[in-house]
Amino acid sequence: MNNDDDQKNPKNGIDRRDFLKLSAGVAGGMMLSGGVSQLAQAADYPAIGNYPVGIKGSSVFMGIAVPRTGPYSAQGEDEIKGYLLAIDHINKGSSLARAYSPNSHKGVMGKKIEYGIADNQTKPNVAVQAISKFISEHKAMMITGSVSSAVAIAAGKLCDRERTIYLPAISGSNATTGKDCQRYSFRACHFAYTSAKALAPVIKNALGAGKKVAYLTPDYTYGHSVYNSMKQFTEAQGWSTVNNQLPPLGTSDFSTYLLNIANSGADVLVNICFGRDAVISTKQAKQFGLLDKMTLVMPYMAPFFEEEVGADLLQGVYGTTEFWWTLAEKNPMAKEFVADFEKKNGRKPGWSAHIAFLQTMLWARAVESAHTFHPPTVVAEYEKGNKITTDIGDVSWRAADHQLERPVFVIRGKKPSAMRNKADFYDVVEAVPGADVMPPIELFGCKLGSAT
Repeated sequence: MNNDDDQKNPKNGIDRRDFLKLSAGVAGGMMLSGGVSQLAQAADYPAIGNYPVGIKGSSVFMGIAVPRTGPYSAQGEDEIKGYLLAIDHINKGSSLARAYSPNSHKGVMGKKIEYGIADNQTKPNVAVQAISKFISEHKAMMITGSVSSAVAIAAGKLCDRERTIYLPAISGSNATTGKDCQRYSFRACHFAYTSAKALAPVIKNALGAGKKVAYLTPDYTYGHSVYNSMKQFTEAQGWSTVNNQLPPLGTSDFSTYLLNIANSGADVLVNICFGRDAVISTKQAKQFGLLDKMTLVMPYMAPFFEEEVGADLLQGVYGTTEFWWTLAEKNPMAKEFVADFEKKNGRKPGWSAHIAFLQTMLWARAVESAHTFHPPTVVAEYEKGNKITTDIGDVSWRAADHQLERPVFVIRGKKPSAMRNKADFYDVVEAVPGADVMPPIELFGCKLGSAT
């Protein structure tokens, strides 16, 4: 049974009757992949977090906490679609699931994924409450979901204390795998540093040297990270920073901030706002005439931004993205993902759906490769850093900070006349290899704690 916040509560442990049943091999021994029985698996590893109580039945629970209300709700709803698609593929043992995880059959280690969904409201305290419930009442073995980096960081710290795997979806702050990195958390998306390093040389080549830049920066960890990284890489190539405006998350009237930018003498407006804030601020910038005299750059392009602002405004705008659906034209795994998503949802996937799908697939692979749900062993499997074939190309995890080394896609808005269909908003102008944009391990101060 799957619903949003009302899952059946498992018992708090393995009682004597359960133990005797497992010892006797009831239900045919319930063999897991690799020929390891549930009892043997539980006996081989010490109890930690929700292990082994979270795996004693025929299913395993995954807690999904995403924003369903607030400025990032569109991205949160799209993440849900990606999670549900991944769960369906894994539970069925589809060809795409096996492409990600060759050891997989149906489910993860033979167990069906069940799930709960909670609205984190883009608020760290609300997210922590929801995740705590998933862990304590539903015995979750994995927690996932985020759009706000503040939420991702708070969730990562909680899950680390509870020894539960946490997989943020969208989280652009350098701190997520920097000073706030956690042993039990793994981030798969591109982020401030990698986006800025990939984007800066492209926009210099396109727009020229010596540009003056004004920034519109949401005033929290994500915004400051992107600003600092963009400033670093644009100034290194000879551009100058002339203004930085700091609206709070959830702003609806950007007029004061935009007026200050209009009077700054900038050639380029770098809008770091995300989600609904990005849409509102960009439309207001157009209304106030800023985009008639400044070039717009969106370093961390929000899913659905293109649909909300329209192709006329978007043409010539540069940004980065985690995934764009035209990758399906070159990658067979991406083709299958895009086709199945479109069949189920009636539209192309946003990158919010894709990162949710990717994180879930990579988790299933890690568990299957470890041959156990035992959390420290799964962490160690991630940390091996093996090359993994995915729908964005070959990727690998960095053991030292738990960041996925993966390509960053630089995109440019198309002219309306160049669009092949109503969803064809962007050209992917460059796929920058992850190895070319990853920061030095020590740069952002990651110090992972113990897994036990």
